[in-house]
Amino acid sequence: MDRQRIPTRRSLKRKLDNDFEDRQSLDNGGDSVEARRDLARVLQGQVHILNSSFSSLEADRAAAKRATYFFSQLAKNEEIVNLIVDSGAVPALVMHLQPPPVSRVDGGSIPYEHEVEKGSAFALGLLAVKPEHQQHIADAGALSHLVGLLKMWRNCSNSRAVSGAIRRAAEAIANLAHENSGIKTSVRIEGGIPPLVELLEFHDIKVQRAAAGALRTLAFKNDENKKLIVECNALPSLILMLQSEDTTVHYEAVGVIGNLVHSSPNIKKEVLLAGALQPVIGLLSSCCSETQREAALLLGQFAAADSDCKVHIVQRGAVGPLIDMLDSPDVQLKEMSAFALGRLAQEAHNQAGIAHSGGILPLLDLLESKNSSLQHNAAFALYGLADNEDNVADIVKVGGVQKLLDGEFTVQPTKECVAKTLKRLEEKIHGRVLSYLLYMMRIAEKPTQRRVALALAHLCAPDDRKAIFLNNNGLELLLGLLESGNLKQQHDGSVALHRLATKATSVSPVDAGPLSPTPQVYLGEQYVNNPTLSDVTFLVEGKRFYAHRICLLASSDAFRAMFDGGYRLLVCLAPEDINLQEKDAQDVEIPNIRWVVFELMMRFIYTGTVDVNIDIAQDLLRAADQYLLDGLKRLCEYSIAQDISVENISLMYELSEGFNAVSLKEACILFILEHFDKLSAKPWCSCLIRRIMPETRNYFTKELTKLIQANLRQL
Repeated sequence: MDRQRIPTRRSLKRKLDNDFEDRQSLDNGGDSVEARRDLARVLQGQVHILNSSFSSLEADRAAAKRATYFFSQLAKNEEIVNLIVDSGAVPALVMHLQPPPVSRVDGGSIPYEHEVEKGSAFALGLLAVKPEHQQHIADAGALSHLVGLLKMWRNCSNSRAVSGAIRRAAEAIANLAHENSGIKTSVRIEGGIPPLVELLEFHDIKVQRAAAGALRTLAFKNDENKKLIVECNALPSLILMLQSEDTTVHYEAVGVIGNLVHSSPNIKKEVLLAGALQPVIGLLSSCCSETQREAALLLGQFAAADSDCKVHIVQRGAVGPLIDMLDSPDVQLKEMSAFALGRLAQEAHNQAGIAHSGGILPLLDLLESKNSSLQHNAAFALYGLADNEDNVADIVKVGGVQKLLDGEFTVQPTKECVAKTLKRLEEKIHGRVLSYLLYMMRIAEKPTQRRVALALAHLCAPDDRKAIFLNNNGLELLLGLLESGNLKQQHDGSVALHRLATKATSVSPVDAGPLSPTPQVYLGEQYVNNPTLSDVTFLVEGKRFYAHRICLLASSDAFRAMFDGGYRLLVCLAPEDINLQEKDAQDVEIPNIRWVVFELMMRFIYTGTVDVNIDIAQDLLRAADQYLLDGLKRLCEYSIAQDISVENISLMYELSEGFNAVSLKEACILFILEHFDKLSAKPWCSCLIRRIMPETRNYFTKELTKLIQANLRQL
């Protein structure tokens, strides 16, 4: 078969112009099946040109140059990359990574020398952006040719074409090796690392940058590549690049060093010994946010090396720029600066310095971020800062405890870190720290006083509550928050008071134990409504209930008044409650209590206990209140308290007031404090808060006093 005629330069130009028009039409929305079919035919035509133009003839080289340029421009559109690969372009482009065979040079210079190779490397690098094509390109033999392009500067003049070909080759290697461990290893085997290291000192800054980018990719998670890069003496060149005025150069250099030191303690030591620390700290002030981010990350990695390194980083001026980065609009920059500060804050000598430089407040603000990594890095840094007593008061004064408590943390490690930070703060609230906080509660402005009181309600030790909340006005500060017109302040105050109540209450809010001024006489279950030895009979709903005076007399003052006074009633019993007959009468009429209620009351008197059903608890509470049966009253209050809800809390509080049910009233107060968020949406909530304020003050004063007395007894 005759060989197809190679088109002339003019016909090729017309052909390529038409091809670009076809590509333009596809880019502008011509994505129909027919348009893609037309483009596939164009691509196959370009592949044919490449396959048939591998010679030194000027026309052939010109056609190859235009074809590689065509593919490189088209490959910038990711939607077309698969069509290019399917057209068979990869082997053709790989073939043109090398100069034409010597046998076809005809003794003269090669037309467009290095231009075709540069175009092929550029196109292959763009195709390699898609991971699914990386191995296909490598299997086509691209790596050895790309490495050969890296080496050619040793034997060629430093022309623009040579620089361009080397640069595109380095970029193609970086794209091929991206997240592909097999290709990273193949590049090392092909001998690609030594020439890349040499190119870090190339005269063209674009080549330096491309070589650093390739080394950065090759060093990522590949220990053998890291080792070889260091052995090739890359560190001195990289450290010089850190000080370049070109932001793109020092960005790539700091990235290479970061990947070299990651999980490699020995290399980290070598990098530090080579003098990288100060240049990296200098990059924190770069105008390039990406460089700043990489530098902060690298400092965090350095800080993990040893305590001395942490101290040196702070001494050399890193803290100020890192704290400034916390206010950056760049989320990743904030994340890396918080990461570095977190590592530095684990060293005792650095903790006070970071806080003094203003690091606490911006770190606390980052807890409100929706970014889980940013949240965690900030929480870890605050955990370190909380280890220093000098920082505890500062964290408390700016509302740090509330932010730690209120934060919506998205991952479990962050929640655990915050819990440890609060625990660490709690352990520090004593001695001079507590004395200073109490001083602040006395002399600081009201907002600061309130923040201190809120924090101490959550963190203080039991023995310190009297000093904080009774002697230094802490209780009044918390109660004042409940009366605030600000819902957030009301919420904070209610949560703090509830926390204080659960930590300070000496007994259960509703104590179910019987309270009687005299020893009880329990005859037992078998004597309830039993005529045996009965010496008094009650008429309830027309039925007789048999009882025994000895048991009744021991149960309450009401029954003692009934019998000792010759059936004359004291003020505690209303006349309509008991219809007395004659002095020696045996029957006592009880007109206003249902039989089931009276029977349960008597069962309690005879046994000291009874199961109180919620359906009957309120009626039984009324009877217990009338007959001064404090133990039964507590049981009723306990049962009723289990039924408290957002809907009925107002009625429950009225019930507690109506029957002087102290325990039920305290249970209502604690419920209001615990569920303030839900209650605050109710229109009657503010009125209820005003009603409970005196009782709330009395309740906490009483409980704190009880606790103090209990502690004194233990001592």
